[in-house]
Amino acid sequence: MAATVKAEKGRESFEEAYSRGITDELPPPPRRQRALPPAPFALRGAVITPDGAWSNGYVTVADGRIDRVSRRRPTSVPVHDTDGVILPGLLDLHGHPEFNVFAAWEPPKLYANRYAWRRSTAYQQLVRDPQNALRDAVPPQTQTRYSEVRALVGGVTGIQGAASASSSSGAEPLVRNLDRWIFGAHRARSLVDLPSGNFGKESFDRIMANIAAGTVNAFYLHLSEGRRGDEVSTEEFQRFLDLGGATPATNIIHGSALTADQLREAADAGCRLIWSPQSNLRLYGETTLAAEALGAGMPVALGADWLPSGSTSLLAELKVARRELARQEHPLAAADLVAMVTSVAARVAGLDEHLGSIAVGRPADLLVLERHHADPYENVCLADPSWVDLVCIGGDITYARADWFDKLSGSATGGTIEDLVAWGKPMRLDTGYQSPADAPSPSLTEIRALLTSAYPPVGPIFA
Repeated sequence: MAATVKAEKGRESFEEAYSRGITDELPPPPRRQRALPPAPFALRGAVITPDGAWSNGYVTVADGRIDRVSRRRPTSVPVHDTDGVILPGLLDLHGHPEFNVFAAWEPPKLYANRYAWRRSTAYQQLVRDPQNALRDAVPPQTQTRYSEVRALVGGVTGIQGAASASSSSGAEPLVRNLDRWIFGAHRARSLVDLPSGNFGKESFDRIMANIAAGTVNAFYLHLSEGRRGDEVSTEEFQRFLDLGGATPATNIIHGSALTADQLREAADAGCRLIWSPQSNLRLYGETTLAAEALGAGMPVALGADWLPSGSTSLLAELKVARRELARQEHPLAAADLVAMVTSVAARVAGLDEHLGSIAVGRPADLLVLERHHADPYENVCLADPSWVDLVCIGGDITYARADWFDKLSGSATGGTIEDLVAWGKPMRLDTGYQSPADAPSPSLTEIRALLTSAYPPVGPIFA
C-alpha cells in the first residue's frame, strides 16, 4: 500500500496511465543508426512462403530487406545452412508487456469478468502495487525492454500493447511495437476500456472519426472479457454497438463473453478477433467461441496476453489455441494455425503490406526454428522457445545461436551484445541494435539488475 501512496504523491499511478491506451497519433521516433550485417547473406532451410512451405529453399537478405526467395542456391552471396525452418517473425497482437516482468500468477478463483479481478486484493498486491513501486524505482521503459527480450527469444518480432505508462515515442530497443509509429506512420489506436458515461468519450469519438477518414486502420479494444451470460459483459457489447465501435478497423480483444450471434454480428460489421485463450481459461474457466468467429469469416489472430495469467510465449499460446479449437470441433490445419501468428496477424494489424510473409522487398523480419518435424508448419506448431535458433528484425541480427551471430554479424561486439545460455543452448543477444546513437540501450544484464534490485521476485525469461 505504501508503494501506491508514493506513486500517487509523485507522478500518476501506473493504472491511471495504463488505462488511457493510445488514442492520438504519436510523433515519429528519432532517426537511428542501423547495425546491419556487413554484407548480404542467404539462409538455407525449409521455407514457409506465402504460397506454401518448401522443404528446402533460400532466403537472401540485403540492406535490411528480403532480396530473393528461391529454391535454387544463390551464387552471389554467402549461404548459411540452418537445417531449420525459416518463417516470418511471429506477431503477438495482444499483450501488456509492462506486466511481463512478473512471474506467473495462480488465480485464487474464477471471475465473472475482468473488472472483478481488477478490483481484487490479489491483483492489487501481486500486480498493481509492485508496478507502481517499479515505476518509481527504475528508469522509464525498463519493464518494456525486459518484456521485449522475453518476446524476442520466443521468436516474436512485433507486439501490441506497450502502454504509454512505461514506454515512449522513441525508437524501441527490440521488437516492433505494432500499435505505435511504424513504417513511417502511426495508423493504430488502442483502448483498454470503453468510455464510461462521458469519461473517455471524446477520445473514443476521435478514434472513430480517424477510422472514418481512413487515417486509422487498426483499433485495438478489450471487449466483453468474461464469462458468457455475464450481465456486465453483455451490456458492454451493446454499448459498443451503440457507440458505433463495430467497424472494419476494430480488433476485438478477448470477446470471451460473446455469444455466437454476437460474434456473427461483429463479423458482419467487419470486426476482427484477437484471441488469448490461456488467460481466459485461467481467469474465467472458459474462452472465446473462436470456432464460431472463424465460421463467420472473422479473421482471428493470437496474443499471449500478460504473463500473470497468460502463456509464457506466443508459441505456447498457439498450442492452447489448437487444443481449444479441436474441443470446439473446429480443428485447424497446421498451416492455418501458423497464419494466425504471421500473415493473418499482419492483416489484422493493418500491416500486411510490410509484415507476416516472406516476400521480396519486405523487411527481413525472420525466425529460424530447429527442425524436428518433416512438415514445416507442424514444426512451428510443436516448437517452443528453446527451438529458436535465429531472429532478425529488419535484417539486423538480434538474437541467434552464438556461432551464427558471430558469422552473420561480422563478429560484432559492443556493450549491448552479450552471451546467454537459453534452455541449455549458447545464444547471443543484442539489445542495442535499434537504439538511437545518443541514447544506447542497456544490456539485458543491466536491465535485469535494475529490476531485481527494486523487485527481487521478477519473473525469469529463460524458464
